[in-house]
Amino acid sequence: MNQSKTTLLTRLTTLLVIVFVTLAAYPQTRGLAKKRVRLDSLLTDRYFRSHYDTNYVVRPEGKLTLKARLNQTGNDFHSSGIENGKHFQSHLSTSHKTTFSVGAIYRGIGLGVAINPAKWRGAYKDYELNLNFYGSRFSLDASYQISQSLSGDFDTDEEKQTLQSDDVELKILNLAGYYTFNHRRFSFPAAFTQSYIQRRSAGSWLAGISYQAGSLKTTDHLTARYPNAQDVRIYVGHFGIGGGYGYNWVIERRWLLHFSMLPTFVVFNRNNMTINGERQKAQRLRFNMIFNERAAIVHYFSPRYFAGLSLVMNNSIFDDNNVIVNQNKWRARAFIGMRI
Repeated sequence: MNQSKTTLLTRLTTLLVIVFVTLAAYPQTRGLAKKRVRLDSLLTDRYFRSHYDTNYVVRPEGKLTLKARLNQTGNDFHSSGIENGKHFQSHLSTSHKTTFSVGAIYRGIGLGVAINPAKWRGAYKDYELNLNFYGSRFSLDASYQISQSLSGDFDTDEEKQTLQSDDVELKILNLAGYYTFNHRRFSFPAAFTQSYIQRRSAGSWLAGISYQAGSLKTTDHLTARYPNAQDVRIYVGHFGIGGGYGYNWVIERRWLLHFSMLPTFVVFNRNNMTINGERQKAQRLRFNMIFNERAAIVHYFSPRYFAGLSLVMNNSIFDDNNVIVNQNKWRARAFIGMRI
């Protein structure tokens, strides 16, 4: 009997402890719930905070944006000049990279996944990374590429040679940073990420910097095909500053057309070339510029559904006493999306 009373007393004590802990924790639980609501409210307030003129730029009502995208990138090189008294010209290009991606943007923060079918099949062996950030004031385009698919024609006064994949290895880094002066009325994100909506046409002056660095090397594959081919290693580095202009043209609030250009003048460069193990001093460049262009078109079927096209290009022109080199790096994108 005493044992039964002891067991019953133990159970009652345990029950009282559970009730006491629950009652003690209830206010804290309510406080935690309030904190979560408050935090969510703060995020919402920050998301819709108007650092811009709402007559021209507004946030979309839906907090979540879902997008499907088709992307393609490429890189072309053109050069002409005189070497050892002989005129030459070349036209080379890398393989085009095509990817499919899906992404989600929640209150301005995005996450996406991309696939490259050609990479899976082994048809595309290059490595390429593209990063784009579009903010109200600051924007950034960055790309890094390692390629052995560079191919094309190399012509001289005496002969014509064909460069095949694996003959040359290319490593190139391109960076372009923008500052938007009229960020209260002109929005880069409206054209490229759709995290804002441009309601009225507006433009802005831009200031920015450009940086380009990389190397170009011949490989053993070229030597095997042309035993007399020279071992050439070229290293470049350029830093430029400049200014430009961008404009968003709104047509009946259903179409948005964007175009911007930012030319930069190279104020610092570090170039050198090594041929057959002998390093040669780079000539002083007479004309050296890097151009950054963007274009986009967006159509809004309704406040929730939209589709569009965009193009980002990086062009460079280098001219010394003997050689003119032009590079064109581009990325084209088609997309369709919805907001929830």
